[in-house]
This record gives sequence, structure tokens and C-alpha cells, in this order.
Amino acid sequence: MTSPDTLIDLPAYFARIGFGGGDRPAPTLDTLRALHLLHPQAIPFENLDVLLGRPIRIDLASIQRKLVMNRRGGYCYEHNLLFRSVLEALGFRVKSYAGRVLWGRDASAMPPRSHMLLVVELDEGAFVADVGFGGMTLSAPLALQGGLEQITPHGAFRLQRIDWDAGLPNYRMEALIDGTWTAIYRFDFDPQYDIDYEMSNYFVSTYPQSIFVHHLLAARLAPGRRYGLFDQRLSLHDERDGTTHRELIGVEALRRVLSEDLGIRLPDADGSIASSDLDAALARLAQSDPA
Repeated sequence: MTSPDTLIDLPAYFARIGFGGGDRPAPTLDTLRALHLLHPQAIPFENLDVLLGRPIRIDLASIQRKLVMNRRGGYCYEHNLLFRSVLEALGFRVKSYAGRVLWGRDASAMPPRSHMLLVVELDEGAFVADVGFGGMTLSAPLALQGGLEQITPHGAFRLQRIDWDAGLPNYRMEALIDGTWTAIYRFDFDPQYDIDYEMSNYFVSTYPQSIFVHHLLAARLAPGRRYGLFDQRLSLHDERDGTTHRELIGVEALRRVLSEDLGIRLPDADGSIASSDLDAALARLAQSDPA
């Protein structure tokens, strides 16, 4: 008998992201692009459970319950493990790898492998798929070709090939931001297994110096827009109007943005935690009204 943890509920997932391409679409590039665009617009990136001191469970049953049934969000392991399961169920050839986050760091830095990404093999070639990198999440798969500028529905990206001493292919993902190519993360093709993600998931959700432990991070894509929240600072990038920033004052403002702009069903909505616990966690981040 197949374990429940290995079963993906495709109809529920398709309903969650608003996919209307059939019950079991063919594993083609068009299908991959459609799913990759819809997923980060429907399922937000967020770390509320970490801030609440709740464990992040990354078995498939737990991920589906949280991101699909409870209409929550998650971070990279939750997003990309869910997406991988969907793609595999549809017959895509998918491999999982680990990335070293360079966002906010020097492009030559060597941080730990704390990110998860996917590579999908198609007749057209190999494509990087990644629906879980916060405010800079891809909205389309990228062809695994070095130095090629690739236009997605949410900006231009490229993969720069890096050759290390071992002679193995390595890549750095970059985004074009205000006319400058900015490093997002670097990755190689060292095989990763689910137990590797279990270990790194535990690290990033509990390590005292992890950004997820002490800061609120949430993000979502929308047509022509990127929403990003860091603590009480909301950033909105609009493809026509550019980027704006707004400081949120107080718990109610944070709650409103998380539920309305970010599209998160807050974790006290299902009764699993008390509203006062969520308010206390948000209050630790909220900026006091200077008045």
C-alpha cells in the first residue's frame, strides 16, 4: 500500500492555484510554465510558524495540509517539495538540488546550502524551477543556459556559469534590478536527498542567527507586481510604477497586509493557536507609533 505521505492531491492543488488546464495535463514546457506562473501568485511565501516557535514539517502530508488545505504559505522547502511532488505526479523528470543564498551578500560569498531548487528535464532541455525564494521568486522556469538573459512575467533573470577547481558545472542565478545584475543564489549539481532537506530545514528554522527565527518574511507575486514584507516594511514593485516602500504601524496593520495583500489565511483562523499568541509574535516586530 502506498504511504499517504507520498500521495499528492492534484485536484486540490489545481484548485488552490487556479489551474484550469485539465485533470492531468501533459508534462510539457507549456504545462510547466503555466504551473510555475500560478503557484507563487496563489501560495505566498511566509515564516509565521517559525516566529511562533512551531516546527516546520516537510513531509508531503503536512505540506499539503498547510499550503493547500489551510491556505497558508511557507518557505522554500515547503514550496518546492510540494511543486516537485506535483511535477512528478504529472510525469515530469525532476531532480532536487541545494543553493547557497547570495541575496544581500557579496557574489563571491560562500554561505551554507540553505535553499532548495529543482531542475526539470524536458525535450527542449533542462530548466531551473523554483517557486520558493521570497520576494525574488521566479514566475517562470529558466533554461539551464549560462549567460542568457531570460525574460519572465516578473522581470529578467540569467544563470551565470561558474567553474570551480573540481571542474564541475556551477551556476549563479542573477536578477536584473534597476539596470544591475544582482546575485540571488549559487548552486551546483551535488545530489540532494530528502534527509538533506530535513537537516537544513531544521537548521534554518531553529538556528539562533537564522533570519527566519527573528524576522517576519512574507511575499507573493501578482500580475505585474511583487509584494514583499520584511518585519514591518512592505515593499511593492509594480512593473509600471516602480518600487515603493511603506512602514506598517501596529499589529492590526500587519494582520491586514498579511491576510489581504499577501493572501495568507492567518494561523489563528483554524483555531490551532490563540489570536493572542499571533498578536504577541507580531507585536515583537511592529514599529511603535511615534505619536
